[in-house]
Amino acid sequence: MNHAQNDAKSDAAGPSKWDPTALPNALGYRMPAEWEPHAATWIAWPCERSDWPGKFAPIPWVYTEITKYLARSERVGIVVRNPKTMRRIADRLNKAGVDLGRVEFVEAATDRSWLRDSFPTAVVTDRPHLPELALLHWRFNGWARYPNFERDRKLPRRLSQVINSPRFAPRRPDGSRVVLEGGAIEVNGRGTLLTTEECLLGDEQIRNPGYDRAAYERLFADYLGASRIIWLGRGIAGDDTHGHVDDLTRFVDAKTVVTVVEANPEDANHQPLLDNLKRLERATDQDGASLRVVALPMPAPVYFDGQRLPASYANFYVANTVVLVPTFNDPNDRVALDALAGLFPGRTVVGIHAVDLVLGLGTLHCLTQQQPAGQMTIATTMI
Repeated sequence: MNHAQNDAKSDAAGPSKWDPTALPNALGYRMPAEWEPHAATWIAWPCERSDWPGKFAPIPWVYTEITKYLARSERVGIVVRNPKTMRRIADRLNKAGVDLGRVEFVEAATDRSWLRDSFPTAVVTDRPHLPELALLHWRFNGWARYPNFERDRKLPRRLSQVINSPRFAPRRPDGSRVVLEGGAIEVNGRGTLLTTEECLLGDEQIRNPGYDRAAYERLFADYLGASRIIWLGRGIAGDDTHGHVDDLTRFVDAKTVVTVVEANPEDANHQPLLDNLKRLERATDQDGASLRVVALPMPAPVYFDGQRLPASYANFYVANTVVLVPTFNDPNDRVALDALAGLFPGRTVVGIHAVDLVLGLGTLHCLTQQQPAGQMTIATTMI
């Protein structure tokens, strides 16, 4: 049996050609790019007040605004703790003019609302007799920073039942589960993946001790269909995830990336972001072609109570018809919005005020997770 075991056997029903011992890439599965069609976007309603110390009150209203724009683009799945919470949220959404016919609520216990990292990663295949959509159930360890992550750790199993898709559980050669978060990877859907050395190869080795560059590249090929891995260096100042790539560099089409740069040479971000830019300018994609690299500015540093926060325009989210971009009451807000509008001509680019949101050490991409178009949208096991 191969080294990477999965537990899809108990979850997959139907096609006789489904092989629960096969690796996803062997079955033709790949991770699609974010701009490919979605069946839905998932969010988890905020509940951990300590993530926004002293400033939690406006956060549900930020989520309301996010839901309003997403629901115009596609269905929105909202994870809530209980029916009482759901009724309160539904009333809030209704007051804001959200079409509740485009929203589905799922009851599940959560610790935090950063679904990019606790939600499973979706992969798709076009091979006949196989489920179009499958989920990768990475192990979640709270970024090795927070002790309360057990509820979030169980989310993938619950949500795979809701989405009604088979689920792979990637394992290391010693049988232990692979730790990975969605914010650590970015793909063009054609075979190229972006990640950072700080996040996966840093000295702390908080995710998969002993896993080296070659092991990760094999993992990404086997599970995500990525044949070309581009390694960036360090993440931005204030990032508590040890350098997630979704605050740095994003694909906007199969051959184009946007990457944040810091013009101020005295800023802590200047040199790391310059190094990332140079790496991208030398990089090639899965076909050996150079990338088109577009620079995005950084906002001025955002602080709260002496703590620098990870404010970045790269943490945008691409839905079917809209691109949501965090803004920070900064002159560069307009520069970033205009740049992204030019790169997504078929979508409406909308700025979402994120000065309060970023106190939670994440913004729009961190709190969302796309469900690619596939065998079904959302199952009927709703509240």
